Amino acid sequence: MPELKVIVQNAMKAGVAIPAFNIPYLPMLEPVVRAVVDQNSFALIETARLEWIKFEAGGPDVIAREFFRWQVPDHIRLHLDHVPAIDEDGQQVDYLKIIQQAIDLGYHSVMVDASRLALDENIAATRRVAEVAHKAGVPCEAELGAVLGHEAGPLPSYDELFASGRGFTKVDEASRFVTESGCDWLSVAIGNIHGAVSEGYKDQKKVAARLDLAHLEKLSQAVLIPLVLHGGSGIPQEYVLASFKKGIAKINIATEIRQAYESTLQSTSKVSAAQDAVYQRTCQLIGEYFGLKDIQPLLAQVSP
Repeated sequence: MPELKVIVQNAMKAGVAIPAFNIPYLPMLEPVVRAVVDQNSFALIETARLEWIKFEAGGPDVIAREFFRWQVPDHIRLHLDHVPAIDEDGQQVDYLKIIQQAIDLGYHSVMVDASRLALDENIAATRRVAEVAHKAGVPCEAELGAVLGHEAGPLPSYDELFASGRGFTKVDEASRFVTESGCDWLSVAIGNIHGAVSEGYKDQKKVAARLDLAHLEKLSQAVLIPLVLHGGSGIPQEYVLASFKKGIAKINIATEIRQAYESTLQSTSKVSAAQDAVYQRTCQLIGEYFGLKDIQPLLAQVSP
């Protein structure tokens, strides 16, 4: 398989997306890997800072050890998801230190999320990370706009958010951002939202978010790099599949497999049963929902 940056570019050219599965509980990792291999697909295993703080992932080092225990390089790679400059609780984060640690651990790609900063500050923070990542031969993902959902407490009504375009990534800002920051992939806000992680809301069924596909197409034409859809769980299938044809080359999935794990563990008290639930749900998402079964050969092509 080629380098990850080439694989994601291949996905964009082919009109498919690479699923990226978040791991908030360590036992989830092996069944996700097994599902990806059994579906002859390709995916990223990813971990975000909030999954070490609010769940039981343990940290980037713990996830890396588990990943390299089960790795199948032709089918999976390891991604550092959401390392914020300012976190969901409003605290400053030493993001460069965390990202450098992940690179040293062997992560294949990294993400800095400075989207809570002003545009100029977001560009500067992302440029710093991109320079560090590129020196190590690692792609850098960034975020522009506000993909809501990780904040404490409930959101305003989804219909209100969508109608107002609150937090949507702006086309003119996206073009400038990509040019000046040097990021390789861009997470955009086009109606997608994260699953809630605050206590009292994280077990609730996620809102079926819509996507502004016309806005997505404008963003894709403006930046000409692979775009990323965060909050991929629960979006109606027709929107998801259409987004793959309009520039989305990576889609993050967390809530769908996390809730499968948590609910089964709660009802059975058996980790093995919870792992089986994660395996089954991951297979279903890859094969039936996202239509990404047997994409591995398509992504493995190396341009002459």
